[in-house]
Amino acid sequence: YDPSTQTVVDYHGGIADSKAKLLRMIGDPETRYREDPVRIIRVLRFAAKMGYKIEPKTEAPIRKMKALLANVPASRLFDEMIKLLQTGHSLASLEVLKKYGLDRDTFPILDAHFQGIAGDPKREAFVNRALADTDRRVNEGKPVAPSFLMACIFWHEVAQRWKGLRDQG
Repeated sequence: YDPSTQTVVDYHGGIADSKAKLLRMIGDPETRYREDPVRIIRVLRFAAKMGYKIEPKTEAPIRKMKALLANVPASRLFDEMIKLLQTGHSLASLEVLKKYGLDRDTFPILDAHFQGIAGDPKREAFVNRALADTDRRVNEGKPVAPSFLMACIFWHEVAQRWKGLRDQG
């Protein structure tokens, strides 16, 4: 933005891409993903949040470079996971993660969730209701807490463990 002329200077065609609902990496995507692998997650999060498609050159290296995320500190991945789940588009974000193969071995908490719902439609529906409710609250401008989602994701494991302990006396 040039404040003296009050115009937007668009050197990379971002306005046209936005109108076309297209995400495009500025620069070489492989280089940019190598510089900071968290960009892979951010591209997917923005695509889910905005309902945009990912430009083919930006999309192509995602699957083969996702292994770089293994070297990202757990604290950064946790922060990104919270953004995926608590910015009003969690269900769409999970679908995008699945589409690109990042629903396994990227976020340990989500690994536990996806392993737990395998073959358990009631559990999946329970967590999906919590995610949908969180999305609704965010979109209504209401506060949300990561602890609520963590409790929902792990509810069944805790309940099962509690039942086992109770049954043992």
